[in-house]
Amino acid sequence: MDGQTQIGRGQEAYERVREAIRDGSLPPGVRLTETDLAARFGVSRTPIRQAIARLEAEGLLTHEPRRGLSVTRHDHAQMVELYAMREILEGAAARLAAQHASEVELAAMEELVAREPACLGDAARLVEVNQSLHGLLYLAAHNRYLLRSLEQLSAAMSLLPSLLTRGGRAEEAHAEHRELLAALRARDGEAAEAVAQRHARSAQRHRLAWLVQTGGVPVAAPGGTPQEQR
Repeated sequence: MDGQTQIGRGQEAYERVREAIRDGSLPPGVRLTETDLAARFGVSRTPIRQAIARLEAEGLLTHEPRRGLSVTRHDHAQMVELYAMREILEGAAARLAAQHASEVELAAMEELVAREPACLGDAARLVEVNQSLHGLLYLAAHNRYLLRSLEQLSAAMSLLPSLLTRGGRAEEAHAEHRELLAALRARDGEAAEAVAQRHARSAQRHRLAWLVQTGGVPVAAPGGTPQEQR
């Protein structure tokens, strides 16, 4: 097998494993081995090894002593860091999109936002529309270096369950999307950046509330040290 063929198979294995992580087929925390992944995807261990190395570098897979390889499960600190980067990067994307988005791109985003109310009762469809909208925003910034960073961020964010159907988040996000589109249409980069940043902070507030409800943050015991909530 020549080098190009090996690279091609490694790329294919990477894309397949990455997609399985993104769609939840390989959920956060699940333990993995090269052998199991090779059997699952019907490839040899060499391309799987290449895929694992890339996915570890991207933060989607984690190798821990004694526990081995697993799909990354973000802790509280990692979530805070992710949302901090989301605020920065999506803010920059919105500012650039206000300057560079084409009429076709803006129309496509408007169409997606217009679909959101009809999707409120369909979680899967709502997530799909939301992801498409954010993906279009990233493309509309017309900056390949920013796009690369946003794609990596999106991959890391995909490890977190969607909260769009919880606590009125879908309706809130829809209003924020409408506000963002208005700023983009006005070609107001400063306003678009501010809206995108507020949108990210709002999503973070819902995420932290979800963590508290699911016992994902430590609770301080009176007179003692923080204990993991049971």
